[in-house]
Amino acid sequence: MNKPIRAVSLFCMVLFLALMVNVTYLQFWKADDYNSDPANARSAEASFARERGLILAGSAPVARSKPVDDQFKYLRVYPKPFLYAPLTGYLQLGTQTGIERSQNDILSGEDPRLFVNRLVDMLQGDSNQGGNVVLAINQRAQRVAYDKLQETIGPDGEGSVVAIEPKTGRVLAMVSLPTYDPNKLASHNATERTRTYERLDTDDSEPLLNRAIQTRLFPGSTFKVVTAAAAIENGLYTVDDNVPSGATYQLPGTTGEQNVVDNEGRYLCDAAEVPFRTAMAQSCNTAFARMAVELGPEKMRAQAEAFGFNSEYLEDLPGQVESVYPTSVTDPGADESRELNDAETARTGFGQFEVQATPLQMAMVAAAIGNRGGLMRPYTVEELQTADYQTLESTDPDQLGEAISPSTASQLAELMVDTVDGGTASPAAIPGVDVAGKTGTAERGIAGAPPYGWFISFAPAENAQVAVAVMIQEAPGQQIAGGQLGGPIAKAVMEAVMEK
Repeated sequence: MNKPIRAVSLFCMVLFLALMVNVTYLQFWKADDYNSDPANARSAEASFARERGLILAGSAPVARSKPVDDQFKYLRVYPKPFLYAPLTGYLQLGTQTGIERSQNDILSGEDPRLFVNRLVDMLQGDSNQGGNVVLAINQRAQRVAYDKLQETIGPDGEGSVVAIEPKTGRVLAMVSLPTYDPNKLASHNATERTRTYERLDTDDSEPLLNRAIQTRLFPGSTFKVVTAAAAIENGLYTVDDNVPSGATYQLPGTTGEQNVVDNEGRYLCDAAEVPFRTAMAQSCNTAFARMAVELGPEKMRAQAEAFGFNSEYLEDLPGQVESVYPTSVTDPGADESRELNDAETARTGFGQFEVQATPLQMAMVAAAIGNRGGLMRPYTVEELQTADYQTLESTDPDQLGEAISPSTASQLAELMVDTVDGGTASPAAIPGVDVAGKTGTAERGIAGAPPYGWFISFAPAENAQVAVAVMIQEAPGQQIAGGQLGGPIAKAVMEAVMEK
């Protein structure tokens, strides 16, 4: 064999080996990834050719498949579209979101636990059916949260409500407004799907966004419960102590009126020292700013992270963003970051500076206090089933850690009950029930822009059945105040869960 023929032979052999390696890689290592990729059109078309499982709230389907006379055989239908869209998401050719995406293997019937069911269907000549997903949602609480939020913020408003069962982490309600109709995105008409998606995607109010887990805002005074937790947990104060306050507080190391913290007219905060109970009930900015400086950024950060800040924890619904307590600051022109200074730390004490939280995160803070300090992993899926409703798996409660000691939780509960009984959180009061709550009205940092409204609560305070967070981002035509707008919503949701 002459030299040129030998070279060509070797080159062909190398190409053949490369081809075999690539085929092996695609067939054995990447096959599952490609099959589960929502952009895989062939896999997606196959999933439309069989009946997909139900998504259930209680026993009521909130997503189901119905037979149709076209190439895809089944159309995904959402009977209560606006109410559940932030949870269910939508299914269309090449795209899945929400529960439709996270639980796709069960719903499509591809989960290995459904192998026997698929085999029986094949032997009986029946078409393969997907399994069912049962949401953790309390239907009554979900409806009340949706209706009360919509009624409060109006048709052009933006906001969210989250309710959690403190002892388990079960998400009882998750509402985000504005919302959308997933039926139009699930249409088999490509033109209609594209037009609908483009309209929603370019809408400034972002209706496709699940604000409960994907919108981070300044939590304002609701974060004062985290500051108070850090102060009690670190032995700085107890519930019956006096704490430094004052009518105003010049932030350490600063000058100028823009760096002066005041109490927005709440005169009961003006004394040099006030009872801790008063500081919380009257939401004294100066007291919590001073408290944060006393603690320092490391202890403030450690306490925030113990409640879930700077971490991901929601495993069964995609898209959760981390809530933030700043880990460092990088000054303009600087090459390296630094720790927060006293002025910046002071602002974090009342939920400003760079502190950012989602409604789910603030509901978790309230829930942990109501659960005697135990922070539970939140979950939105209660159970996975076969197509004939046999249980495959139930979600077991999972404690992420102890955010605070039971003693600290008890003292915080006292402070928050006082805030409802005789302070800024009184709109959430329920006759005959001890309600623990905290308001928040957070500055946006934009001159002339209205604030964000927040409200967190749990009840009954001594044995919490429900914890709620309400976030009001926009309420056109109304003065936004966390207590006045958020309090009645939280009250209605708590009553729905407790069946009051």
